[in-house]
Amino acid sequence: MNSSTVPSELVSRLRDARAVAVITGAGMSAESGVPTFRDASAGLWAKLNPQDIASPEGWARDKSLVWAWYEWRRGLVSQAQPNAGHYAIARLSASLQQLSGHATPVTVITQNVDDLHERGGLSGALHVHGSLFAPRCAACDQATVFTPPPPTEPVERITPPRCTRCGGFIRPGVVWFGENLDFRLVGQAVNTVRLSDVLLVVGTSGVVRPVSDLPTLARESGAWVCEINPIASAISPVAHLCWRASAALALPALLQSLSEAKGGP
Repeated sequence: MNSSTVPSELVSRLRDARAVAVITGAGMSAESGVPTFRDASAGLWAKLNPQDIASPEGWARDKSLVWAWYEWRRGLVSQAQPNAGHYAIARLSASLQQLSGHATPVTVITQNVDDLHERGGLSGALHVHGSLFAPRCAACDQATVFTPPPPTEPVERITPPRCTRCGGFIRPGVVWFGENLDFRLVGQAVNTVRLSDVLLVVGTSGVVRPVSDLPTLARESGAWVCEINPIASAISPVAHLCWRASAALALPALLQSLSEAKGGP
């Protein structure tokens, strides 16, 4: 299949859908120039094992080192811009309503810890792995906001700020190795795919659980699963359709096809 050709079955399935779920992974953010987790270990951090600075044990050993690393990552993301795929996902629900004549909720489940979906116009994405932009107190779990801007270059150590409520150290709002995901978000994600008629899986390798289990759960629950990815992944055998295209190319083309399909049979 030509990567620029929108599959007609995808348009038809979306036209008839009452609810749609979308899972997004690192491949989608990479199209905006956001380094993957391992890429973000370059330069000053090349000699460090990411698991040593992305774990509760690493935090306990050296909070300033861990905070500096995540602040650098936040800085890298802040310099990136949403791509056409992010904007298209944010407009998908409205496009489906125009096509079908009824409200079609679109729920996004993302493994990405950046804010590109939000800056692309989406609200309410389920960040199952947390967010670089949602720091909280390591002691009392109080949410907080950033005040100083992130560094534009790697800095070896930055002392984390203190919680205004209890005085504890503020930690990054991501899920570290060895930590459990937020059970409420996981529950929402599970319910979302169970109740969806169509699941789009965009730019993910499909190897990180429990999100990697969701396409199978969706299919077993009766959803039609479409993978949008330039290369094959662990999701491919589960999908009813594999569209070999990037998010930034495929999703805007999909919106265009949905617009053209309005009023068709």
